[in-house]
Amino acid sequence: MKIREWNKNESLPINLLLLADPSYSSIDECVRRGDCFIAEEEEEIIGIFILLPTRPRTIELVNVAVVKERQGKGIGKELVKSAIEKARQAVYKTIEVGTGNSSLEQLALYQKCHFRMISVDSDFFTKAYTEEIYENGIQCRDMIRLSQDL
Repeated sequence: MKIREWNKNESLPINLLLLADPSYSSIDECVRRGDCFIAEEEEEIIGIFILLPTRPRTIELVNVAVVKERQGKGIGKELVKSAIEKARQAVYKTIEVGTGNSSLEQLALYQKCHFRMISVDSDFFTKAYTEEIYENGIQCRDMIRLSQDL
Protein backbone atom coordinates (compact mmCIF):
# COMPACT_ATOMS: atom_id res chain seq x y z
CA MET A 1 0.00 0.00 0.00
CA LYS A 2 1.26 3.45 -0.91
CA ILE A 3 0.03 6.66 0.77
CA ARG A 4 0.44 9.88 -1.18
CA GLU A 5 -0.84 13.42 -1.06
CA TRP A 6 -3.95 13.98 -3.17
CA ASN A 7 -3.31 16.10 -6.25
CA LYS A 8 -5.90 18.88 -6.49
CA ASN A 9 -6.00 18.36 -10.28
CA GLU A 10 -7.37 14.83 -9.94
CA SER A 11 -10.98 14.02 -9.11
CA LEU A 12 -11.79 13.82 -5.43
CA PRO A 13 -12.95 10.35 -4.26
CA ILE A 14 -16.11 11.86 -2.77
CA ASN A 15 -17.90 8.52 -2.31
CA LEU A 16 -15.04 7.37 -0.10
CA LEU A 17 -15.12 10.60 1.93
CA LEU A 18 -18.88 10.21 2.36
CA LEU A 19 -18.22 6.98 4.28
CA ALA A 20 -16.60 9.13 6.99
CA ASP A 21 -18.89 12.17 6.82
CA PRO A 22 -22.34 12.37 5.18
CA SER A 23 -22.10 16.17 4.70
CA TYR A 24 -20.85 17.45 1.33
CA SER A 25 -20.31 20.94 2.75
CA SER A 26 -18.26 19.62 5.69
CA ILE A 27 -16.13 17.52 3.34
CA ASP A 28 -15.64 20.49 1.00
CA GLU A 29 -14.45 22.69 3.88
CA CYS A 30 -12.01 20.05 5.14
CA VAL A 31 -10.58 19.47 1.65
CA ARG A 32 -10.16 23.24 1.13
CA ARG A 33 -8.48 23.87 4.48
CA GLY A 34 -6.52 20.65 4.97
CA ASP A 35 -4.13 18.27 3.28
CA CYS A 36 -5.75 15.18 1.79
CA PHE A 37 -3.91 11.85 1.55
CA ILE A 38 -4.83 8.85 -0.57
CA ALA A 39 -3.97 5.20 0.06
CA GLU A 40 -3.53 3.16 -3.11
CA GLU A 41 -2.83 -0.41 -3.94
CA GLU A 42 -2.04 -1.22 -7.57
CA GLU A 43 -3.30 2.28 -8.55
CA GLU A 44 -6.70 1.61 -6.93
CA ILE A 45 -7.75 4.07 -4.21
CA ILE A 46 -8.52 2.08 -1.06
CA GLY A 47 -8.37 4.71 1.69
CA ILE A 48 -8.23 8.39 2.52
CA PHE A 49 -7.64 10.85 5.35
CA ILE A 50 -7.29 14.59 5.79
CA LEU A 51 -5.00 16.49 8.14
CA LEU A 52 -6.50 19.81 9.15
CA PRO A 53 -4.52 22.44 11.08
CA THR A 54 -6.73 23.76 13.87
CA ARG A 55 -4.54 25.74 16.30
CA PRO A 56 -0.86 26.59 16.51
CA ARG A 57 1.07 23.31 16.76
CA THR A 58 -2.17 21.26 16.70
CA ILE A 59 -3.58 19.31 13.76
CA GLU A 60 -6.75 17.26 13.47
CA LEU A 61 -7.16 13.95 11.67
CA VAL A 62 -10.50 13.98 9.84
CA ASN A 63 -12.39 11.96 7.24
CA VAL A 64 -10.55 8.67 7.72
CA ALA A 65 -12.18 6.11 5.42
CA VAL A 66 -11.44 2.76 3.81
CA VAL A 67 -13.42 1.27 0.91
CA LYS A 68 -16.05 -1.10 2.29
CA GLU A 69 -14.68 -4.28 0.72
CA ARG A 70 -11.26 -3.64 2.31
CA GLN A 71 -12.41 -2.73 5.83
CA GLY A 72 -11.25 -4.91 8.72
CA LYS A 73 -7.87 -5.66 7.12
CA GLY A 74 -5.68 -3.16 9.02
CA ILE A 75 -5.77 -0.42 6.39
CA GLY A 76 -7.46 2.07 8.72
CA LYS A 77 -4.75 1.52 11.32
CA GLU A 78 -2.08 2.14 8.68
CA LEU A 79 -3.83 5.35 7.66
CA VAL A 80 -3.94 6.58 11.26
CA LYS A 81 -0.27 5.67 11.82
CA SER A 82 0.68 7.49 8.60
CA ALA A 83 -1.28 10.57 9.70
CA ILE A 84 0.51 10.58 13.06
CA GLU A 85 3.89 10.34 11.34
CA LYS A 86 3.06 13.11 8.84
CA ALA A 87 1.96 15.36 11.73
CA ARG A 88 5.21 14.60 13.56
CA GLN A 89 7.28 15.39 10.47
CA ALA A 90 5.44 18.70 10.10
CA VAL A 91 6.52 19.51 13.69
CA TYR A 92 3.05 19.57 15.22
CA LYS A 93 2.95 18.90 18.95
CA THR A 94 -0.59 17.49 19.18
CA ILE A 95 -2.84 15.48 16.90
CA GLU A 96 -6.55 15.29 17.61
CA VAL A 97 -9.41 13.26 16.21
CA GLY A 98 -13.15 13.23 16.80
CA THR A 99 -15.63 10.46 16.24
CA GLY A 100 -19.22 9.66 17.07
CA ASN A 101 -20.37 8.01 20.27
CA SER A 102 -21.82 5.23 18.10
CA SER A 103 -18.59 4.66 16.12
CA LEU A 104 -17.44 1.73 18.24
CA GLU A 105 -14.84 0.36 15.83
CA GLN A 106 -13.32 3.80 15.28
CA LEU A 107 -13.13 4.48 19.04
CA ALA A 108 -11.28 1.20 19.48
CA LEU A 109 -8.94 1.93 16.56
CA TYR A 110 -7.94 5.38 17.81
CA GLN A 111 -7.26 4.08 21.30
CA LYS A 112 -5.15 1.22 19.88
CA CYS A 113 -3.16 3.95 18.09
CA HIS A 114 -2.49 5.66 21.46
CA PHE A 115 -5.09 8.41 21.33
CA ARG A 116 -6.71 9.31 24.68
CA MET A 117 -10.25 10.60 25.19
CA ILE A 118 -10.19 14.24 26.24
CA SER A 119 -13.76 15.51 25.94
CA VAL A 120 -17.31 15.00 24.70
CA ASP A 121 -19.07 17.54 22.51
CA SER A 122 -22.66 16.76 23.53
CA ASP A 123 -25.28 16.73 20.75
CA PHE A 124 -22.67 17.68 18.12
CA PHE A 125 -24.17 15.42 15.44
CA THR A 126 -27.80 16.25 16.19
CA LYS A 127 -27.02 19.97 15.85
CA ALA A 128 -24.62 19.77 12.87
CA TYR A 129 -26.56 17.34 10.65
CA THR A 130 -30.15 17.55 9.47
CA GLU A 131 -30.64 13.77 9.24
CA GLU A 132 -30.22 11.36 12.13
CA ILE A 133 -27.19 9.08 11.95
CA TYR A 134 -27.26 5.52 13.33
CA GLU A 135 -24.34 3.12 13.69
CA ASN A 136 -24.31 -0.20 15.49
CA GLY A 137 -27.97 0.35 16.39
CA ILE A 138 -27.05 3.52 18.33
CA GLN A 139 -27.96 7.08 17.43
CA CYS A 140 -24.86 9.14 16.77
CA ARG A 141 -25.38 12.22 18.95
CA ASP A 142 -22.11 13.14 20.65
CA MET A 143 -18.62 13.81 19.31
CA ILE A 144 -15.95 11.98 21.31
CA ARG A 145 -12.72 13.98 21.12
CA LEU A 146 -9.38 12.17 21.39
CA SER A 147 -5.84 13.52 21.41
CA GLN A 148 -2.23 12.39 21.30
CA ASP A 149 0.95 14.27 22.11
CA LEU A 150 3.55 13.91 19.38
